[in-house]
Order: sequence, then C-alpha cells, then structure tokens
Amino acid sequence: MKFDAAPRIDQGVTYVPFRTVGEALGIEISWDSKKQTVTAVSTSRGKTTEVVLQVGSKTAAVNGASVQLAAAPVQREGRVLIPLSSFSSQFGVRTGWNQSTRTVSMVSPQREMHLRAFYAVKSYHEIDLLPSMNSVAFGWSRIDREEQFTLEGKEYQIPPAAGEVTPQSIVAGAAEQQIQPSLMVYGLDGSGELTKMLSDSTLRQKSLDGIQAAVQEYGFGGVVLDFEGLGFKLDASKQQQLLNQYVKQLREVLPSNITISLALPPLNSAYKGYEYKTLASIADDLIIMAYQYNPVGTKAQVPEPNSLVDQAIQLALQAGAPKEKLLLGINLNSETSSSVNDKLGLAKRYDRRYERVILFCM
Repeated sequence: MKFDAAPRIDQGVTYVPFRTVGEALGIEISWDSKKQTVTAVSTSRGKTTEVVLQVGSKTAAVNGASVQLAAAPVQREGRVLIPLSSFSSQFGVRTGWNQSTRTVSMVSPQREMHLRAFYAVKSYHEIDLLPSMNSVAFGWSRIDREEQFTLEGKEYQIPPAAGEVTPQSIVAGAAEQQIQPSLMVYGLDGSGELTKMLSDSTLRQKSLDGIQAAVQEYGFGGVVLDFEGLGFKLDASKQQQLLNQYVKQLREVLPSNITISLALPPLNSAYKGYEYKTLASIADDLIIMAYQYNPVGTKAQVPEPNSLVDQAIQLALQAGAPKEKLLLGINLNSETSSSVNDKLGLAKRYDRRYERVILFCM
C-alpha cells in the first residue's frame, strides 16, 4: 500500500496517515477544514462506529462519547496523522510494530464475506465443507478438444451415482442449504478449439443448447464460464468480440433467474481477450483469477505476490467493472494460512459495502 504521507515516530508514539490507512481498512473518511476535524465511520458485523478526531486534541468523540487518545492527531504537509493505537482501540484493528524492520502491521477485524468454491469430480470427500460456502461451481462440463460441449469429458464430467447420492441430489442439497449451485463450463484455447467454437455459429448454438439442457436437467441455479487462453496468440480485440457475443447469447437462452458468472484471467496477465466492462454489463459477476503469477514449476504454498493481486483488482475497477460484481479468486494451493489473510484484506479493501468479493479455488 502506498502512503500519501510517511508514517513517523514522535516521542515514542507511532503516527500513521489517517485517510490512506483508514480507507484501506474499509473506513469512510471525511475532513472538515474549518473545524480541523476528521470523521471516520466504520461498520463491522452490523455495528457502526463513528469517530470524530480534532487536530491538536487528545479527546475524540466515539459515537458521541468522549474518549482519551494516547496522543493528539497532528497535521503534516496537508495530511492528518493519528496515533497507531487509535485504530486498535476504536476500530478493532490488530496492530503491531517490528522494531528490527521498523514496520507497522495492521489487521482489520473479521467481516462476513461471500465464499464460493469450485467442486470438481473428485471432491466428494470435501462435500462437508459446502455448508461453509455461499455458492459453489460444479466443474462437470467443458468445451472439449473437438469444439463440443460435453458432460462426459476425461477431466470434466458428471460424476456417477453412488447409491442414493446422485449428481441431482448433490446439486439439490446445496440449493436446499441456500448455497447457489452453478454448472462450471471449462474451455481452453490451447489449440484454437475455443476460438473455433466461438466463431462457428453451429458449434456455438450446440454448446448453448447443451448448457441450457444441463441446467434444466440437473437443477443448477447458475452457469460459470471458465474460458481460458483467449487473446494470447490471436488478435485480442476480435477474441473479446467473440466472447462478448457468446455471453450475450447465453444470457438470451437461459431463464432470467439463472445467473451467469465468468472466471477471467486478471488484466495484468498475458491473456488480453477479455473485455471486463462489457462482460460485467451482461454477467451477474466476474471472478478475477488473480493467481499463477509465480513461474511455472513453483512449489505449492508459495504465495502469489500481493502487489500483483492488488494491481489486478485495481485494473478491473479501472476497466469499468463495478466492484459489486467482482469476486477475488484465491488458489489455496499457492497460499499459506498467513498469506490468505493478505488476500482477504485486499478483498475487503476494495469493497466496503457489498462484502461479496472473495472466491476460494479448491
């Protein structure tokens, strides 16, 4: 995170720039230049806290009540800096100081978020995790190497029934628990097969008909398109047009109550065949697959660079995708129990209102 004013230590008190840090933690900040006051409003778990700070005063107003601060806020170079401890005491932020590296750490309080998982063919042993999710994408279909939509592929297929446990019962069970079940349709343009399907009206219509039929037969409440590899070798603008057209047609053939989600490579990747703004205007949400930044062959549990994940979110917003339609993709194979919190923090930083911006890839 870049600061608009550097943190400082004065007489043993650590000061940090209020607006920069506050907004990164999801706190709404307003400044009254006449009164020299900063008003901060934060909502966590349904509870709203309003804090009013005045430059030069060690007394703050917290929801109308007077509270003493460790030190008075100061103004330096046009920026208000407040004692680091104020974030901890007033907003439930866990703060820390590392003397050896002279760095400040801040962890925002927990907040309810939207969780989505990918459920693959061999994930039945993890089915007990479903109640922890808000939505789930079942990876049971794909566009195959012959440009055909299929539910019987080698890697992506409808799982066989096991006694009373059937694909329909798994999907229905999720829906009964208010967990949105979607059919994931995977496609890879490795040899141009995805481009050929998108370009050929007959192949395109066959895939759309197949998706529609699968949604109806198995009781899915949505479709997640995971079309990968577009815009890597071929003309990016043409590939964008092809995908835009396909998603528009999918929206037309599906009932209005069936949601559409798109899993997209981040805009700071090598794949440029995805126009976020147009796709966001059609789909219900976009998943930013902000991973695979590390070199091929990187071992598991090597976290994705936070700076690139942060950049991916910023680029999506700058491209015109509304933040309420964005979900952040996290590959758990790449993360540690500690680094996952960094990604959660990035998700919370950019969505203070909707709290539905996190996706777990399992």
